[in-house]
Amino acid sequence: MIHKYDLVIVGAGLAGLRAAVETSKYSDVAVISKLFPTRSHSGAAQGGIAAALGNEESDKIEWHIFDTVKGSDYLGDQNAIEMMINEAPEVIYELEHMGVPFSRTKEGRIAQRKFGGHTKEVIGEDGKITRKPVLRACYSADRTGHVILHTLYEQCVKQNVRFFSEYFTLSLILQDDICRGIVAFNLLDGEIHIFHSKAVMFGTGGYGRAYKITSNAYANSGDGVAIAYRAGIPLEDMEFVQFHPTGLYPLGILVTEGARGEGGYLKNKDGERFMKNYAPTVMELAPRDMVTRSIQTEINEGRGIDGKDYVNLDLTHLGAAKLKERLPEITGFAKTYAGIDPVTQPIPILPTAHYSMGGIPTDVYGNVCKDEKGNLVKGFYAAGECACISVHGANRLGTNSLLDAVVHGRRTGKALVKYLKETDFMPLPDDTGKNDKAYFQKMYKETGTENADSIRIILKSEMTKKCGVFRNETDLKEILEIVHQLRERFKNVNLSGKGKVFNTELMEIIELGNLLEFSEVIILGALARTECRGAHWRIDHPKRDDENWLKHTFAFKTDKGTELKYRPVIITNYQPQERKY
Repeated sequence: MIHKYDLVIVGAGLAGLRAAVETSKYSDVAVISKLFPTRSHSGAAQGGIAAALGNEESDKIEWHIFDTVKGSDYLGDQNAIEMMINEAPEVIYELEHMGVPFSRTKEGRIAQRKFGGHTKEVIGEDGKITRKPVLRACYSADRTGHVILHTLYEQCVKQNVRFFSEYFTLSLILQDDICRGIVAFNLLDGEIHIFHSKAVMFGTGGYGRAYKITSNAYANSGDGVAIAYRAGIPLEDMEFVQFHPTGLYPLGILVTEGARGEGGYLKNKDGERFMKNYAPTVMELAPRDMVTRSIQTEINEGRGIDGKDYVNLDLTHLGAAKLKERLPEITGFAKTYAGIDPVTQPIPILPTAHYSMGGIPTDVYGNVCKDEKGNLVKGFYAAGECACISVHGANRLGTNSLLDAVVHGRRTGKALVKYLKETDFMPLPDDTGKNDKAYFQKMYKETGTENADSIRIILKSEMTKKCGVFRNETDLKEILEIVHQLRERFKNVNLSGKGKVFNTELMEIIELGNLLEFSEVIILGALARTECRGAHWRIDHPKRDDENWLKHTFAFKTDKGTELKYRPVIITNYQPQERKY
């Protein structure tokens, strides 16, 4: 079946929906999602969305820009960061006017809380300037992503956006560097559908499911990243995977950074607030990569609770009333999944794979780049976590993710409005969908000998062990060989259920193929980058190396394997310096 829309957006998280709100005023828009839209992973974001509003104390856009540059360990492109942060206040007020129910101050303004790495300048009595945590994260209790997602979905419904829920995107229709649509299959009946469009935008989210312990939803299997890579699009900075410091032990379910923003303490087995040894100025509110390494170091050196792989997040001193008002979701999660009450007991936490700094390379308007020189693919756009602009560099600051998704969803939407007005439909290639149909026929007819679950379990476990918080050459070479072996096994994977109605087994096999595809790119980028920078921490190369590695990695899929190329970081106002907090 062939569908025809001016614009096809793949992914119904914040980036995709914000772009749909912008473009549906002028064009016929379809949103393709393998989930019902309000189940998109953006809804799991808890703590807040950053903007220098200054509602509760003085704040400046310049401070937010500097924090983001410094937080990125100077790998973020500063022109892109400046654009995002400058647009942040306007974007927040737009969301408010759409109906997002932000928490409020006593004066009725949007409430703001502290978050790791977000600071303000303070002049001491001696005249020296220091930086202290600042109230910058706009929030709605600890359900911020949830309320923004639902509000944007309501706006899309109001504007007659057409949703194709539980459709799984398989491939891009790309010819002569012009994108002409996508190929997807409908989970309801297993049939392949072709979506012919003037333009395609990916808002497909991150790839945390490559790891065993992750805060990511099961749907976050990096499909958009893998699809683009197979279509000949390079992937940028894939080695930079953020591990959130506080995942609920042992599952990895997110415990928002807002818990520390509200005053939570991290404690080891001795009851010590150990962050004083790692970031004495800001303590628990250091950037995520630093807090994560601090926690993992405590665990590795035997200071985990009861000798196990976790430390405690103590909120007991905050009191029942504050927890009920500010952190109701976290209180519920802790009771449900850990059997503890945060009012009277500390929460067991450990680092959990959380965010993807790398992804599909784009310019600041969402146009996808086909090489490291900035040449573009016509009609193909990306925004949100699947895209790499790069505003997060080597490490994303908390609450800048929702900001990234909404700002760039909006900005990409505006660019698409102009593009769609100036562009006609291009003809579909004669072989559109041929390879996807052949793959489906193979899977339904043939019987393989390999089990997808066993491959998936090995991949996740070994990626966590050998390409996780701490890395070294020996481990990376070992995991690279393991992934090569798993990819060979995957060629003979078996589909045990041959039915076509809601064949989720087939979907999970395709997802596994995507995980294997880009995991190799993560490893190769990490193996090549012989330095420590942000979330990429090579213990065998323990220093940041600006002379050789102040550059972005671009991975290209070739007939001979993955080829790595590089592009310099864009620096405007802030020269690299040592990160101290």
